[in-house]
Amino acid sequence: MTFNTASFVIQVSALVLALAAVHKPLGVYLARVFDGKSMTRPERLFYRLAGVDAEAEQTWSVYLRSVLVFSAVSILAVFGLQRLQGLLPGAGSLAGVDPWVAMNTAISFVTNTNWQTYIPETTFGILVQMLALAVQNFLSAAVGIVVAVALIRGIARTGTDRLGNFWVDLARTSFRVLLPLAGIAAVVMVLGGVVQNFGPTEVSNTATGVTQVIPGGPVASQEAIKIVGTNGGGYFNANSAHPFENPSVFISLFQVFLLLLVPSALPYAYGRMVGDRRQGYMVAAVMGALWLASTALTGWAVAAAQGTATAAAGGLGEGFEQRFGPAPSAIFAASTTLTSTGAVNVAHDSLPPLAGGAAMVNMMLGEVAPGGTGSGLYGLLILSIISVFIAGLMVGRTPEYLGKKIGPTEMKLTAMYILVTPVLVLALAGITVLLPDVMANAPATGPHRFSEVLYAFTSGANNNGSAFGGITTSGPYLSAMLGVAMLLGRFLPIVLVLALAGSLARQGKVPASAGTVPTHGPLFGSLLLGVTVILTALSYFPALALGPLAEGLLT
Repeated sequence: MTFNTASFVIQVSALVLALAAVHKPLGVYLARVFDGKSMTRPERLFYRLAGVDAEAEQTWSVYLRSVLVFSAVSILAVFGLQRLQGLLPGAGSLAGVDPWVAMNTAISFVTNTNWQTYIPETTFGILVQMLALAVQNFLSAAVGIVVAVALIRGIARTGTDRLGNFWVDLARTSFRVLLPLAGIAAVVMVLGGVVQNFGPTEVSNTATGVTQVIPGGPVASQEAIKIVGTNGGGYFNANSAHPFENPSVFISLFQVFLLLLVPSALPYAYGRMVGDRRQGYMVAAVMGALWLASTALTGWAVAAAQGTATAAAGGLGEGFEQRFGPAPSAIFAASTTLTSTGAVNVAHDSLPPLAGGAAMVNMMLGEVAPGGTGSGLYGLLILSIISVFIAGLMVGRTPEYLGKKIGPTEMKLTAMYILVTPVLVLALAGITVLLPDVMANAPATGPHRFSEVLYAFTSGANNNGSAFGGITTSGPYLSAMLGVAMLLGRFLPIVLVLALAGSLARQGKVPASAGTVPTHGPLFGSLLLGVTVILTALSYFPALALGPLAEGLLT
C-alpha cells in the first residue's frame, strides 16, 4: 500500500471547509440552548419524573455532587445489566458478563472512555448494547458538555455562587443537542451502507449449500452517537474498520467530521456566552492549529513507513483496512486520539512507531485539539488561565482572565488539573512494567512492549479508549488499574474545573486597563500553543523516549 499525498491533502481540506461552514451556526445554537429559559415537553417530563426544580440553580459543590451521584448510579446500572444479561431478552445464548470485564466496561462507558476489554459480538446482546452502552454514549458525552458550560458561566458571571442546574443542563444537552445530531448522522450512515437491523441474518449459498450467519444489530444508530459524542466503543470488535460500521471512504471521512463537530463548535458558543466572540475564535484557532499540525505529522509518519515491524510486513498493509488505504487511516487515527473518541479504522498497534507515538502524544496533550465533547474546551480554558498567569508574571502584574483575577486559589486548582493525568499515567504504567506476570499480557518485545503499556494507561487516564491491540487487558489487575485510571482521569479534573468555576463566579469584574494582557489575539494564541505543548506533552518525554521514539528512531 502506498500513501497518497494528494488524497490526504484533499480530505483534510474538505474537513476544514465543512467544519468552518458549521462552526458559527452550531455554535450559536449551542449558546442559545444553554442561555435559554424555555423547556420542551420531554424535558418537563424528565424534571417531573426526577423531582427536579428546573428553576433552582446550584452552587459548584451541589453541581459537582449531582455529577458524581449521577455517574455512580450509572456505573452500577451498567454493571448490573451486564451481569444479568442471561436473564434479559435479546441475549440469545449469551450469559452474564465476567465481573472484572463488566466492572471495567461500566466505568469505561460512564467516563466517556469506551475502553473495550471484550469482543462485542460474543459478549453483549442487543438489549445490553442499546440499553446500557448506547444510552451511556449519550449521557457521558452530555456530562462533559455541561461541565464545560458550568465553567463558562463561572467566567461570565460575577458576584454569585450559582453555576446553573446540572439536571437542566443534562436534559437540554441530551434532548436538544445530542439526540438531533445523532439522529441526522444515523440517517446519513444508513444511506451510506451502515447496517441497521435487529439481529443476525442467515444467508444460504445455493451453489455450495453452506449457510452463513451474518451478524447485525442497530449499528448505525449506535455508531452515530459513538462518534458524535466522542465515545468510540464499536458495535463490532474491529470498530470503525468493520464494513458494517464504516463501509466506505466517504463514511470514514463523515465519521471524522462528526467526531470533530461538537468540540470544534463549542468555542464559538463560549465566545457568545462570555460576551466576546474574539475569545471563541482564538480558542478555535489554537485547537485548529494543533489538529492540523498533529494530522500532518501523523500523515508524514505513516507515509515514511519506518520501523522494524513495518519492514518485516513488507511495508504498510498489515493492520490497515484495504478499503481505506493509509491516507484516510492517518486522518482518522490523528482525529480520534485528539478528541478522546478512541474509535479506530486502522489497528494503532500496526502504525509505524512514530505514527503510534504521535497518537500517544495527541492524548498526552490533554486531548484539547479540539478534544472530547466539553472536556476539550474546559481543558484548553484551564491552559488559557495558566498562560494568562505566565503572561502576568512577565509584565509584573496580577494576572486577569476576562476580568477575573487569577490568584493563589485559582492557580492551585489549575496546577492540580495539569498534574492529575501525567501522575496517573506515569505512576500506573511504571508500577505495571515492574510486574512480570502482568507484563506477560503484552507479548511484544523491546520498546514496543513498553509502548503497549504506556499507550493503555495514557488512553485510560485521558478517557480515550483506543489501544495498541497487542496487549490483553481483561485480567483482574489490568481491568482494575485501567478502571482506576479512567475514574480518576475523568472525575478528578471535573472536581477541579467546577471548584475553579465556583471561585471565578464569586468574583467581581475587574475593568480592563493598559496593563491587561489581551487574550484574543495571535500573540496570546501563540503563548497558549507553547504552554499546551510544554506543560502537557513534554511531561511525558522521558517515557516516550523509552517507547515509540526508541523504536522509531533507532530502527
